[in-house]
Amino acid sequence: MAIRSFFVPFLLFVLCFYSSLCPVLSLYEDQVGLMDWHQQYIGKVKQAVFSTQKTGRRRVIVSTEENVIASLDLRHGEIFWRHLLGSNDVIDGIDIGLGKYVITLSSGGSILRSWNLPDGQLVWESFLQGPKQSKSFLLVPTNLKTEKDNEIVVFSNGRLHAVSCIDGEVLWKKDFEAESFEVQQVIKPPGSDLIYVVGFAASSQFEMYQINARNGELLKHESATLSSGFLREVSLVSSETIVALDSTGSILLTISFQNGEISFQQTPISNLYEDSAGPAVIIPSSVPGIFAIKTNAITIFIRVIGEGKLEVVEKTNHETAVSDALPISEGEQAFALIQHAGGEMHLAVKLAHDWDSNLLKESIKMDQQRGLVHKVFINNYIRTDRSHGFRVLIVMEDHSLLLLQQGLIVWSREDGLASIIDVTTSELPLERDGVSVAKVEHNLFEWLEGHMLKLKGTLMLASPEDVAAIQSMRLKSSEKSKMTRDHNGFRKLLVVLTRAGKLFALHTGDGRIVWSHLLRSLHKSEACQSPIGLNLYQWQVPHHHAMDENPSVLVVSRCGPSSDAPGVLSFVDTYTGKELSSLSLAHAATQVIPLPYTDSTEQRLHLLIDSDKHAHLYPKTSEALNIFKREFSNIYWYSVEGHNGIIKGHALKCKCTGKVADEFCFDTRELWSVVFPSESEKIIATVTRKLNEVVHTQAKVIADQDVMYKYISKNVLFVATVAPKGSGEIGSVTPEESWLVAYLIDTVTGRILHRVTHHGAQGPVHAVFSENWVVYHYFNLRAHRYEMSVIEIYDQSRADNKDVWKLVLGKHNLTSPISLFSRPEVITKSQSYFFTHSVKAIAVTSTAKGITSKQLLIGTIGDQVLALDKRFLDPRRSVNPTQAEKEEGIIPLTDSLPIIPQSYVTHALRVEGLRGIVTVPAKLESTTLVFAHGVDLFFTQLAPSRTYDSLTEDFNYALLLITIVALVAAIFVTWRLSERKELQEKWR
Repeated sequence: MAIRSFFVPFLLFVLCFYSSLCPVLSLYEDQVGLMDWHQQYIGKVKQAVFSTQKTGRRRVIVSTEENVIASLDLRHGEIFWRHLLGSNDVIDGIDIGLGKYVITLSSGGSILRSWNLPDGQLVWESFLQGPKQSKSFLLVPTNLKTEKDNEIVVFSNGRLHAVSCIDGEVLWKKDFEAESFEVQQVIKPPGSDLIYVVGFAASSQFEMYQINARNGELLKHESATLSSGFLREVSLVSSETIVALDSTGSILLTISFQNGEISFQQTPISNLYEDSAGPAVIIPSSVPGIFAIKTNAITIFIRVIGEGKLEVVEKTNHETAVSDALPISEGEQAFALIQHAGGEMHLAVKLAHDWDSNLLKESIKMDQQRGLVHKVFINNYIRTDRSHGFRVLIVMEDHSLLLLQQGLIVWSREDGLASIIDVTTSELPLERDGVSVAKVEHNLFEWLEGHMLKLKGTLMLASPEDVAAIQSMRLKSSEKSKMTRDHNGFRKLLVVLTRAGKLFALHTGDGRIVWSHLLRSLHKSEACQSPIGLNLYQWQVPHHHAMDENPSVLVVSRCGPSSDAPGVLSFVDTYTGKELSSLSLAHAATQVIPLPYTDSTEQRLHLLIDSDKHAHLYPKTSEALNIFKREFSNIYWYSVEGHNGIIKGHALKCKCTGKVADEFCFDTRELWSVVFPSESEKIIATVTRKLNEVVHTQAKVIADQDVMYKYISKNVLFVATVAPKGSGEIGSVTPEESWLVAYLIDTVTGRILHRVTHHGAQGPVHAVFSENWVVYHYFNLRAHRYEMSVIEIYDQSRADNKDVWKLVLGKHNLTSPISLFSRPEVITKSQSYFFTHSVKAIAVTSTAKGITSKQLLIGTIGDQVLALDKRFLDPRRSVNPTQAEKEEGIIPLTDSLPIIPQSYVTHALRVEGLRGIVTVPAKLESTTLVFAHGVDLFFTQLAPSRTYDSLTEDFNYALLLITIVALVAAIFVTWRLSERKELQEKWR
């Protein structure tokens, strides 16, 4: 009794104390960066303007192909500020006005904005309209005197505007309404009050307008005709001279409009370069007196001298990039010239009026995986010896951005990751003897100090310095960045394909780039002029207990924008990034179907469908062919022709006949087709289940011990159609003119399993299909709100046997074969809910065994990811659920879905330009890995049902050990004391 009376309170105290130390669901300050990472990018740079004022920070303002305006630190390349404009708000021009404003022109010249240079705050915004669409030009004065109201000159939409730099007020405007007139250049000579607007009309007529810059008055209009016509590209060589090509591309035209008088000077290219053959192309640049053309892979630099006379100053067969001219002193301008030669890049900075002199000449070794230089921007500074130094900002073929200075790469940014088009994953190699990362040994004092800091952090007694020390210690001791697999399956490689045709492998632990590879198959060549990357597929996933080969991925691309362009296949090792091989196909790859079969080397079979509906088997081996023939009759697929409103089902027929015949080619046959009438329905969204999705059980036990069986066929397709008028922007039609129809279609037989109409609804539609349910998001015009609907489909053919005990004991046969050719007995349950946000992307969590509860991952219009429990989208929700339904977990029905601030997976971060969300199961059943990508990247681990099968990474094992030792010691001491006390009582 003595032991019990002492020990029980002590044990309760220890348990209560230790339970107070267990981590809760919230994210502590010192846990940031342990389970997730966030990376910010800007995309491929189109334009750059340097700001290097002595009083301010040195920075460069850039605009990118992702419609981003950003201010970058010139010292480190970090982002000071950035703004992502809308997907339709394409940036046409940027410049710096009055030394303190960033001026941007966008949306086809319709929107002119001024941003504060130091912090990026919007100062003013002007909308510029015009009579017709046209090229856009932005001319910002270089005068830095802030007391003078400098005028910005903008040509857009067929109209010339003068806009105040201070407040954005339009001071005057001048229309150019002639339908055939296409403006090629808008020129304002320095120190002049004249503006020249020049261009072509009717392809053979040159037009020149002379405008008064003060009031927009037309001073002179001249035109001249050239019988051979013009090509549309021109190069400006002086304030009153441009160079163009005739329509054949074989004659250079020097067009002068000095004093408002037009004169032509024609020079055949063959007179300048005898070996020229075929049409030439003018390389865009803005260097006074010099321009460049390209013919037969030869770049020719030409100087304009005298009255339209031309002189060749250099010819080169190396890939070349030229910057615009930069004023460096009174009357002197410099420009940068970069040429590739082998593995080196030769940089030269020259004076515009003296080609032979080099202000700077350097050679830089360049990583071949960055490709060629696409754009060059130059900036100068004054050295301590009063000589000119130069910074060169270059944009590479892989969309990366580099700053060169004094022959070195000062910094680089991998901005190709802002344009990811597909993602897949790869397992890391197993940890073997001799390859594990060495553990850092700590002495006793460091060990005790570390655990004391952790204890202070847990009890919320840590100072800011302690919090920083704890976080640093955790990051150093974490094993998340090791290059081997972990037993929980958290460490993987994210293999991503970018728009530039470059593959990156990102480590899920910390987001670092493990390797990157610019695919040779996606390089421009004579055989493939415009290669385009399409998709990534798992090609070989070897079982490491049986073989030591590395896994590999398949990259599918094509040589041209059209769907019938020839395809290209690349095979890449996911451990090293090495391109193992590539195939240039004689046929197109309009559709790629990964088959659920592998050969003895674990290579996965793929079926490629060409534009003539032939099916081609890969890999082309006899073993793969034998496997394929055994499953020949079980292979079905579908195709969607969105522009025609037709969905078709296909199967294999026989071996190909004709020109494309080989033993790996097969003819196909059309099994069925569903035609949606074009006058009433237009396909806007289709989605199906993931091929690798795991469903834990087909049975769903509901209230009152009843059982429903999920219809989990992988051959079900969700299709959303809208009225043709409702396919435009939200609000462009009335509720009576628009409707949305949702279909569930069996892709083997073409049978429509379910159809539901939402009257007064409009797209866009975002949907996700998992197990036996589909959730889709759309706009309700009648309620002026977004909605989300859910459809669940159940198999009634198994409804007769509802013995739960047979199900629990495993005696109920749920795996008996089902034929899709027999009409399935299915029922559906559906429900709709209002939802607050617009949606950019939607996904669902996936786990290894499919046991864990599902969560919807919703990419909101605010570029964040929201986790919404699937239970909120249960169609069986009712206003007053019964007690049995409450025990089952049914939530009472409300008209809208809740937005819980703590449910944002991205916390307070934003994934700018969010385009996609990818979920990957970990080996630990409770956890799923989430990767969101857009202009930014974000990765985290998510536990929809909490971590019920594991301890957290920062679990304090040392404190547990100390507690157990203390408990054992206390038990021993109390037992000895109790024994002594009993002995003394017996002797009394």
